[in-house]
Amino acid sequence: MKFVPTWFHGILDYVAGIALILAPNIFMFSGMGGPAVVIPRTLGVGLIIYSLLTNYEWSVAKIIPMPVHLLFDFIAAVVLAASPWIFGFSTGPMNAWMPHLVSGIIVIALVAVSKTHPDPMRMMRSI
Repeated sequence: MKFVPTWFHGILDYVAGIALILAPNIFMFSGMGGPAVVIPRTLGVGLIIYSLLTNYEWSVAKIIPMPVHLLFDFIAAVVLAASPWIFGFSTGPMNAWMPHLVSGIIVIALVAVSKTHPDPMRMMRSI
């Protein structure tokens, strides 16, 4: 059942992008360096960029269809959740790998319940 409207998903995109960029500092693992730090920051920047280009209410250029955006979200979330094991930092401190896993799982759940098309009336107001 898809019940999260695209306008709300869009807000979450920008919040999540900023949170991913700041996660190494918020969860105090920025000193580790390497993939534990680079992955969330890179995915956060990427999320903000493709959100700005998505065909929904909070973008500046409505180029990427929402279903494609959701596919990008899903792929990024799987990479984020699996990254501690793929890149070998799962044996490190929990504050370094747990945010990756939890954030990835939350985004996968959000993708599953997000609508694939924006409300036409809201889109007309966002132009």
